[in-house]
Amino acid sequence: MVTELNQSGLESLAAEVGARLQVSGMVLVTAESCTGGWVGQCLTAIAGSSAWYDGGFITYSNTAKMRLLGVPESTLKRHGAVSEPTARAMAEGALGRSTANCSLAITGIAGPGGGSRKKPVGTVCFAWAQRDAGCVAETCLFEGDRQNVRAQAVSHALCGIRDRL
Repeated sequence: MVTELNQSGLESLAAEVGARLQVSGMVLVTAESCTGGWVGQCLTAIAGSSAWYDGGFITYSNTAKMRLLGVPESTLKRHGAVSEPTARAMAEGALGRSTANCSLAITGIAGPGGGSRKKPVGTVCFAWAQRDAGCVAETCLFEGDRQNVRAQAVSHALCGIRDRL
């Protein structure tokens, strides 16, 4: 993760991602839930990002996840919105509904409420996918208030795609 979880630090990380996407000829699409489009905002803060960023889906509700990304209702019922299977379905759905060739997805519990013993506040699931190269998912537990959890999630998602390029 970046040392600075402020907007400037996150945009610097987004610029690194953009440079790697451009060099590799890749185009990214995002699917965000608990971060509410913050990853997309960081990416589009970079001049020229239209060359390597296709767009993003903000799917906060389960209904939006199903309708916009094609996340199966059975996945949501069996695993919940905050799960690696849901994050994978979001990343794959974003790829399938865009012209991009790589994606990232985030779904989590930023707090202050909504957590449980099994999935406490700060639980965030990620997925990174590439066309014809599969999808990987990961779950993290972040500490801090809502803003800090969300900032850590943005940073982790961007680092994840950067490191996979």
